[in-house]
Amino acid sequence: MNNFYDEAEKVLKRIDEQVSLIVAKMKIDSKLDPEDIIFDNQEFLKVMNISKRTAQQWRDTGYIGFSQLGNKIYYRLSDIKALLNANYNPKK
Repeated sequence: MNNFYDEAEKVLKRIDEQVSLIVAKMKIDSKLDPEDIIFDNQEFLKVMNISKRTAQQWRDTGYIGFSQLGNKIYYRLSDIKALLNANYNPKK
């Protein structure tokens, strides 16, 4: 019976991850000003497909702008786009 709960927990975690990714993509696809679109840390990790540690390194080194309120971290879509544009390698 314990195996059933473990499997159910795994399925629910995958569903939660997919819902977070869908919400993040919906924010990106919206027609709002990029300054007005805010991602929390979990959404940022999903969109960029990075670990918490990588996000921490990017913040520590100044690669990405962010806001912190207590333990919560937030990113503007405009800052995410700036990060990607600054590291863009055009087709040769």
